[in-house]
Amino acid sequence: MRLPLASALVLSLGAGPVVTATPRDERPNILVLFADDMRADTIAAWGNPHIRTPHLDALVARGTSLRRNYCLGSPHGAVCIPSRAMLMTGRSYHQLDLGDMTGCRTLGECLGEAGYRTFATGKWHNGRGAFQRTFQSARNVMFSGMSDHVAVPVVDWTGTEFEHPRTAKRHSSELFADSAIEFLAGHAGDEPFFAYVAFTAPHDPRDPPRPWAQPYYADLPPLPRNFLPQQPWDIGMMTVRDEQLAPWPRTAAVVRQQLAEYYGLIEHLDAQIGRILTALEACGELENTLVVFAADHGLALGSHGLLGKQSVFEHSLRAPLILAGPRIPQGTSTTALTYLNDLYPTLLGMGGAKGDEHGLVGRDLGPLLRGETAAVRDTLFLSMGTTQRAVTDGRWKLIRYPEIDRLRLFDLASDPHELVDLSSRTEHAERLRTLDAELAAWQERAGDTAPLVVDEPHAAELDLTGAARGPDRWQPRWIRAKYFGQR
Repeated sequence: MRLPLASALVLSLGAGPVVTATPRDERPNILVLFADDMRADTIAAWGNPHIRTPHLDALVARGTSLRRNYCLGSPHGAVCIPSRAMLMTGRSYHQLDLGDMTGCRTLGECLGEAGYRTFATGKWHNGRGAFQRTFQSARNVMFSGMSDHVAVPVVDWTGTEFEHPRTAKRHSSELFADSAIEFLAGHAGDEPFFAYVAFTAPHDPRDPPRPWAQPYYADLPPLPRNFLPQQPWDIGMMTVRDEQLAPWPRTAAVVRQQLAEYYGLIEHLDAQIGRILTALEACGELENTLVVFAADHGLALGSHGLLGKQSVFEHSLRAPLILAGPRIPQGTSTTALTYLNDLYPTLLGMGGAKGDEHGLVGRDLGPLLRGETAAVRDTLFLSMGTTQRAVTDGRWKLIRYPEIDRLRLFDLASDPHELVDLSSRTEHAERLRTLDAELAAWQERAGDTAPLVVDEPHAAELDLTGAARGPDRWQPRWIRAKYFGQR
């Protein structure tokens, strides 16, 4: 491995023991377990007492948690597309062809060139051309944004052609876990592997197997601290598909039931992750494998009156990130500002592979993990469509809404749920100017050309009570009946 052994590593919660690998060709396997629409506050070991995630908790205990990790944003409502493209290239979405990522060498492509065996299963929402360049083989790949969890359209990739298109008939989380387990059982030889397991859970339809949902129905999760019946401002994308999964105004009863279903999907996903890690240990590769758990972004689910991920609030663009394995400190945590994009240079560095360097937003997290630095960037930039821009230095967060000419300023140290807007207080005038300047500088670095001020802003206030809405076509019949009275 490129990362040298360290006798002491100090992160935000102190040093922990270091896991050492049994050398093979001295490079680790890389196993990426990627969730879809999973909030960063839905891991029990990260402080949520209302959810059960024993296998992720075990991963937290034997790895390093990156607690301030983000998806940079999206040009449109399908945030998963740019999120995955940024992970695979290290660039900002403003610099990318989000379809086939032309002009970029992907993470799997570079690892394959360096001698890794590359494999994928699960969701891929970025074009078949990019997929063919990225992976040498694949099983049960879903080339779409979402589907019914128990009727997933999938196809296999042999390395030369796509074969056997079909509709799988078991739950997506189990299907993709089975494919990963099959790959691990068949892995042989001295070459390391890069396996990318992209789950579609806990993305809606929120229909976990009933045994997984029932405990949460029996004891409904509490509302988010920042629950609102409606978001009072038109911040953009207010009536996209995600936002139509419950009527306006949101009610406490509906949100708590959706949280029960969401938590059930996450606990079911956690069980499948446990199966994969058991298989990894059974084939003798656990100590030689860097395990990465992450998600493409978060989700609102009642926070700030929203349901989806199409905002720059913490609940929607923060994403869990845990690394565990060879030479990763155990049981430690950092609040350094990181992006999913950082996985591109980080994993390539750990795999001894060369990647693209021009235009990278991603930073190598190796020095952070080794305790050589407490941060990899001073500030972090978030963007959504043309309607939302934000910048944070870790404590202070400025959100600008160009099309309604409104600002919000939050002190995340005392107000992590973004409840108290400080932007109108005179004592913060200089801070607003400083953050505004940093926001403009970030736009230039990221290749973002959207204006921060428009000539004719429209009205900010918005009331969606009685607005046209309806159930999504993917929703199971029992959900349509429960929330919309339709069968």
